[in-house]
Amino acid sequence: MKSSTQMVLGLVTAAVVLIAAALWLGREDDGAGRTLLRLRIWDDSFVAAYRASLDEFERANPDVRVDVTVVPWASYPQKLRLDVAGGTADDLFWTNLYEDYADAGRLLDIGALLGPEAARAWDPSAVAQYTRNGRLWAVPQFVDGGTAVYYNRELLAAAGVDPAELATLRWSPGEDDTFRPLLRRLAAVAPWAYNAANDFQSINLPYLGSAGGRFQDGGRFVFDGPAGVTAFGYLTRLVADGLAPSAADTNTNRDFAKNAFLQGKLALFQSGTYNLAQIARQATFGWGVAMLPHGPAGRVSTDNAIGVAGNAATRHPDAVRRVLAWLGGAAGNRYLGVHGATIPAVSAVQQVYRDYWSRRGIDVGPFFDVLAGPRIESGGGPGFPAALKAIDPILGEMFLGRIPVPEALARARAAAERAAGPQ
Repeated sequence: MKSSTQMVLGLVTAAVVLIAAALWLGREDDGAGRTLLRLRIWDDSFVAAYRASLDEFERANPDVRVDVTVVPWASYPQKLRLDVAGGTADDLFWTNLYEDYADAGRLLDIGALLGPEAARAWDPSAVAQYTRNGRLWAVPQFVDGGTAVYYNRELLAAAGVDPAELATLRWSPGEDDTFRPLLRRLAAVAPWAYNAANDFQSINLPYLGSAGGRFQDGGRFVFDGPAGVTAFGYLTRLVADGLAPSAADTNTNRDFAKNAFLQGKLALFQSGTYNLAQIARQATFGWGVAMLPHGPAGRVSTDNAIGVAGNAATRHPDAVRRVLAWLGGAAGNRYLGVHGATIPAVSAVQQVYRDYWSRRGIDVGPFFDVLAGPRIESGGGPGFPAALKAIDPILGEMFLGRIPVPEALARARAAAERAAGPQ
């Protein structure tokens, strides 16, 4: 066969494959006459829980099939943005920063879809997070609870530290600081005492809030004020003093501190419930959970929720409505908590999460108790993802000690404002 003929046949074959793939990806039924929907998430550890929930939904709705697709978080935000813009996004998808999509008319109005009474079933903080301009733009799926401190019982014992001491700790830039002295005791028996690092949800926000600061005020970024200088000054000194891992490690590997804790090299690991299942599964030492250290303005945490949004471009709005109603109801939502994966957003079934861990001898109270006090909002608004992206490398340099804290915060605020654009 002539090479030119082979080339033509190859091009034809490739075209046929591409067309078939496009038809397959764009199909609206599953080949058995059922309406096919896709739910996109970014964490494959949730597939089993969603599959169990959706299997029950499909038994009650035999005309609908829901496939779960996973796009890893590293590429999730960018791919979702491109797919939404190109009209190829899934019918339903996880979201946490939704404002740009809502303002552009890309999301279904949940209140209009499910009725105004639906939101009463959900965690109030989650409802507030997904409400914009008086409308609800996602069905809350789970909440992280507050931030707490995981501790290694064996390292504490080696340092002569009673776990009960952790409940009394205070961080402060002044002489009343009791947290740093305890970290020095722990550093004598472990490579690192604590995970001070550029971690937005688990470290930066709680310290900023407990110093009396805020991340945003309306649409303005205000984290560079005196409270921010106090909070980040304290954190960066912990790193500089060797009480926490080097920012050269934590900046490039967001799981470095968690892995160090699991390896028995880190005594205290400040984080949220999203790491609880992995720690329970992989830790080979005794461990527990304690409250955050008390700051100048108290113990302050943030809480975050993940919601499922409905794609306004879906060809099957009625089927999407039924799936959202199921995932936002007690029967469908409970699957996310029944095996301890996360805290369901339906308030009536949150106890199943606590019961699961209680049966395993783990007190998750600190994740909930901290939310009884003041909270710091994690921020949002149009352009917020771009603002966070602009801030991150500057704070990374600050934790490396290359930029003084006041200068770094001022530069980060200016970069955030440029990235977010006019508010």
